[in-house]
Amino acid sequence: MTKNNNFFKTQERVLKIKALSLVVPLLLFILVFFIIPIVLILVKSVYSPKISELIPNTIKVMATYHYKNTVIPSEEILKIFLMELQGLAKNRQSGILAEELNRRVSGFGSTIKKTSRKIKRKDLNEITNYKEHILKITKKWNNPKFWMIMKNSGNAFTFTYLLASFDLQYDIDGNIISKESKIYLPILMKTIYMAFIITILTILLAYPTSYYLSIIPKHKANLLMIFILLPFWTSLLVRIVSWITLLQDNGVINETLLALGFIDKPLSLVFNQFATIITMTHILLPFMVLPLYGSMRAMDPSYVKASASLGANPFITFIKVYFPLTLSGLSAGSILVFIMSVGYYITPALVGGVDGQMISNLVEF
Repeated sequence: MTKNNNFFKTQERVLKIKALSLVVPLLLFILVFFIIPIVLILVKSVYSPKISELIPNTIKVMATYHYKNTVIPSEEILKIFLMELQGLAKNRQSGILAEELNRRVSGFGSTIKKTSRKIKRKDLNEITNYKEHILKITKKWNNPKFWMIMKNSGNAFTFTYLLASFDLQYDIDGNIISKESKIYLPILMKTIYMAFIITILTILLAYPTSYYLSIIPKHKANLLMIFILLPFWTSLLVRIVSWITLLQDNGVINETLLALGFIDKPLSLVFNQFATIITMTHILLPFMVLPLYGSMRAMDPSYVKASASLGANPFITFIKVYFPLTLSGLSAGSILVFIMSVGYYITPALVGGVDGQMISNLVEF
């Protein structure tokens, strides 16, 4: 008996190892091409050592600087900074520094570039007054934000970029404040709103369609399902261009409405939020139909019949019996459509114009 138990346990262990070996390639693929890139992106969002690597000596001597004592740093600090900036200019790396600093404070990049051009071939040891010389190049150096940013860039780890994604920033004293011009949060809220509307529209279209498919004979349902899945066989670009053709000023819809006398001039139906919602509803509709149809097909019709036999009217039957039994398919379809809507890029880019852009378009930009 003990030998049999050991044999069965060994066989079970072998089966588990075989099953795991089938999953390992997928897990490695997800790890290498999905998880690791995301982790690297998250690390780069808080780790920015370029400035401290480009001007390390300036960062070191800037530790004693504070704008409340004097806006322009001491002659010693200015000399070290100009020496390092000149070295970067000769090595054609001043543009990298300008780009990095401009991300922190708008306008800093042009100041760095102009200064590096002016001092590239100059003998800095001949300068007697560095403060006077740097202000002669550009008065923008009288901005304490520039110097405080360089001072605070000594730490390679920063939350500057993460705060920017929430329309927040550090002020000159290092306090977190709200930005005057908000970009990310408004478009994120608009994206969530549009994704919600698209999800609701797909539910309203998919629920009755899935119900009809579930009550007709299976061979007829399969035939109709081909037409529902037809968009999958067509290029996404072709579908989007088709909607542009329908919605444009001289498109089918406007021409028909003008011919029937319902409107006096073409409606603005494309390159706006409306066009994005309509086009994405059409593209994502199959993702709502499939899980709904699956849950409705799997439902035992005797529950509905039992409800009717107990005296419940069709509305009560739907609310109390039918809808709860289809909730699994509805929730699966809703989550799928909503998540895909939030991350969609190509459709808003082509038909959204300015008003119909979503967060993915801003991320790409």
